[in-house]
Amino acid sequence: MGRRQSDSELGRFALLALFLMGAIFCCMVYLFLSMVSKPNSITVDSVSELGENGGEVALGSEEEDGEDGECCGGIEHLELWGDAVKWGSQFNVNSSEECCMACKAMCGDQGGPCLCDSWVFCGNREACGLRFGECWLKKQKDTLEPDRKDSGDLVMWTSGFIFGEREGVVGLETEYGVLRIKLFPDCAPHSVAYILEMLQVPHYAGCHFYRAEERGSFWDLLGNHVENAPFGPPFALIQGTLEAHGIIFKNIPTEVSHAVRRGSVAWIGSGPEFFISLANHFEWKNAYTRVRFCSSGRHGNCGENCPASIQTGGLE
Repeated sequence: MGRRQSDSELGRFALLALFLMGAIFCCMVYLFLSMVSKPNSITVDSVSELGENGGEVALGSEEEDGEDGECCGGIEHLELWGDAVKWGSQFNVNSSEECCMACKAMCGDQGGPCLCDSWVFCGNREACGLRFGECWLKKQKDTLEPDRKDSGDLVMWTSGFIFGEREGVVGLETEYGVLRIKLFPDCAPHSVAYILEMLQVPHYAGCHFYRAEERGSFWDLLGNHVENAPFGPPFALIQGTLEAHGIIFKNIPTEVSHAVRRGSVAWIGSGPEFFISLANHFEWKNAYTRVRFCSSGRHGNCGENCPASIQTGGLE
């Protein structure tokens, strides 16, 4: 005849079963988050305009983005001033993109400054009237401080700016060195306009880095994912927020999204949180608006010298 288990034995088995179920559940949650989670914020010690020696070669190139397709866009309801190198009254095109491409075509292939670094297009047939289709190609006195004549819903113009190969480089100055960012306003005009606006403020309180994760054993030195390795954590990125006191931040609208590569600088959502990627994250598809590429110097690698234990802190 079988023997009945005591209440104490049943209680022990019940506790053991609950413990095992809880452990299995936690493991499943961890694995799920490791596969699908993405970063969700950045801070900068300071942002400073670089001098003549700041135009370092970025970690990436136009050729490297060939599969993403070329982009050329501007900001609606914005009119830029500047010396005309081609008069719109004598030059008409069908779209703002064509106007942008006409300006970009005046950039030489030798790495020097562009003969045209800004453009203005009138594309609202009703508002523009006889000026519809005008494309004004212009040259700014300071490419990092374009001359804005007017902006707002009543402005009928669409404007944009172009940086040459060695122009449009800004620096994030940290206690670990300067991270140099090559900006591409033709693909992310609103993002670049916000960064250029930040260059005009004297202090950057509110900007700081607050997260840094190494590559671990999941990515090699070139940022390529190791076969059969998980996609994180760690996610191989530096993260923070780029919002300075004194500037009213407006959400950055969705712009052209590209695959996140090693050296990419991208917003998280509509900003002001952003991250610098230390690896290729093709598994994230085109989920982020990329401001462009980062380099810590002519012989350096962006973010490679920043410790994974970087602390939250403001600007000096």
